[in-house]
Amino acid sequence: MQFGDLNAASGLQALDGHLADKSYIGGYLPTQADVVVLKAMSGAPAGDYVNALRWFKHISSFSAAESAAFAKGIEVTVAGAAAAAAPARPAKKVVEEEEDDDDFDMFASDDEVDEEAERIKAERLAAYAAKKAKKPALIAKSNVILDIKPWDDETDLAEMEKCIRTIEKDGLLWGKAEKKPIAYGVFKLTISAVVEDEKISVDWMEEKICEFEDYVQSVDVAAFNKI
Repeated sequence: MQFGDLNAASGLQALDGHLADKSYIGGYLPTQADVVVLKAMSGAPAGDYVNALRWFKHISSFSAAESAAFAKGIEVTVAGAAAAAAPARPAKKVVEEEEDDDDFDMFASDDEVDEEAERIKAERLAAYAAKKAKKPALIAKSNVILDIKPWDDETDLAEMEKCIRTIEKDGLLWGKAEKKPIAYGVFKLTISAVVEDEKISVDWMEEKICEFEDYVQSVDVAAFNKI
């Protein structure tokens, strides 16, 4: 490949056009051809040569040691510089053997790594699923306090409490009860209970308590707190 005098407009135009669709002189990897062309230039090209200027700045950023490690590239001819030697072509038999060896080692290694990684991943997922299955689900509970009013001061609150405690259901646990004055010698019964939210509703509790109509006039929720 010839570029002519890279310190003249014609040479720079040829270089700029060549780099319009390439990152380097030989394509997409830096080679000794880039070093040869760079050495033939006395300085950075003008800004009009956008592609050449981009390439010049990039190749100039490599150190001497890095440039020396570039592979041999295509043969180029520029005024005032020696051409880069074309890469030596190894014997076909050797190339084929090396390619076969590389392909075998590379893909075999990747397959082994992938299979091992997938196995470990599957084991971890199974262990996590088993652990999650054994973990007990959180049961939402609430503490309810009910005010139960009798019909009058002659209502037997002790008997009322006994009736209320006969109300039983899974998820319901009755707690402490006490008498509290209302007015004119009339007392109400205040009773607490712990309920599982999914199994027991306050409306259901009120309905069941009101069924003891001989004792109960009304039921009010004094407090309702999540546990």
